[in-house]
Amino acid sequence: MATATPRSPAAKTSTKKSNSAAPNAIQLLKADHDEAEALFEQFEKSRSADKKKQIADKVCMALTVHTMIEEEIFYPACKGEVEDDLLDEAEVEHNGAKQLIAEIQAGNPQDELWEAKVTVLSEYIKHHVKEEEQPGGLFAQAKKGDLDLKALGAAMAMRKDELMAQMKAARPN
Repeated sequence: MATATPRSPAAKTSTKKSNSAAPNAIQLLKADHDEAEALFEQFEKSRSADKKKQIADKVCMALTVHTMIEEEIFYPACKGEVEDDLLDEAEVEHNGAKQLIAEIQAGNPQDELWEAKVTVLSEYIKHHVKEEEQPGGLFAQAKKGDLDLKALGAAMAMRKDELMAQMKAARPN
């Protein structure tokens, strides 16, 4: 589990505006959700085992990075602004997704249950997205809170770029 980072003054301020060109935190997370949904759709449509493996690798990397920026930056900033139950549920959902991601990455399309694991991961993520994006959900509460979503978005975008570069560099190819 990622260690919570302390809230920076830039992340939680009484002003909700920042001059950054980066998307705000919620826009960035929603874009990640859309990317994951598109990758899962590609996976379902693919008939090639090699292509399925490539898509599963992409979705696992994207979800790993997404989870990390939520856990390291977004969720800690939401403490006190969002119902604790929503943050607790998100943590449990992340733990389940991480377990499936590890099993998918350790396997391949020829393994028994491999495709089923990707399908269940897709279902987990759809549920998680619904919980975050629904009216009254985590994102709605964060918008109403005293958060500088632009500053959070900028910090999350920087961390995302850093993590993606690290993961791409660590890939065997």
